[in-house]
Amino acid sequence: MSGDHNHGGGALRAGARHQKRLLIAFVLIAGYFVIEAIGGLLTNSLALLSDAGHMLTDVIGLGMALAAIQLANRHAKKASAGQHSFGLYRLEILAAFVNALLLFGVAIYVLIEAIKRITGTPEVLGVPMLVVASIGLVVNLIAFALLREGASESLNVEGAYLEVVADTIGSVGVIVAAVLLQVFGWTWVDPVIGAAIGLWILPRTWRLGNQAVRILLQAAPPEIDLEEVRRSLAAIPGVIDVHDLHVWTLTSEMENASVHLVVDTMDRSHGVLDQARSLLQERYDIGHATLQVEPSDHEGCDELAW
Repeated sequence: MSGDHNHGGGALRAGARHQKRLLIAFVLIAGYFVIEAIGGLLTNSLALLSDAGHMLTDVIGLGMALAAIQLANRHAKKASAGQHSFGLYRLEILAAFVNALLLFGVAIYVLIEAIKRITGTPEVLGVPMLVVASIGLVVNLIAFALLREGASESLNVEGAYLEVVADTIGSVGVIVAAVLLQVFGWTWVDPVIGAAIGLWILPRTWRLGNQAVRILLQAAPPEIDLEEVRRSLAAIPGVIDVHDLHVWTLTSEMENASVHLVVDTMDRSHGVLDQARSLLQERYDIGHATLQVEPSDHEGCDELAW
């Protein structure tokens, strides 16, 4: 159809907008991971090693996030989509999901190791542990500031941000453990803090993984009521039936919908199309909608077997 109907491209998606900040955070954390891992081995601190292990997942997670954004950008610039008709934007969600799996693995490992150490009396060097953890806290705070804004816009960036937040809490915990160890000689505090870091990571990781799985399964966004969307579309003048309605998320800030709209007369089709598109965009923030307008005597489209 002609007229003022168009499929103009939207703004740069959320993940790509924060690519530079992700890169800076990646360089900072990757560089410091090496220092913290060596420090954990030299001081024999489980709390420090657990924080370093979690920082390693940060490095991997940030790397995957950057790679996913870069691949999606490169593919989006190609004239032909080939077999990937929706582009490679979903790679960002896959990166967030793998990030969650890595976090689960680190948390469980730390909890198991903490149980082993609580019953023993490992020798831990408090002062070097304190120095390494303090530097780590500074690095994490810088990364925290870099990623905070993007975390509210992109699930991919949120995955990296949650890891940095957990690392920041972990660094504080290691500092507390180092001080108590140095002042009171409490060797048990090191595995206890390590276990606390692992427990703190788990619920946040579950939330991230759950969000990623919902998107990968193409479930409707939780904030969108499909029956309400159906009623709103049915209320458009000229629409007598709404069927085959689907709403799903491609990646962060990219909601999609497809629906069939039956009209009483095809003379209304252009107006119905424009009103439905505007309704989905303005009321439900669905930027890409595939709308099929059908005459009232059309049959078959609502008889799909799945």
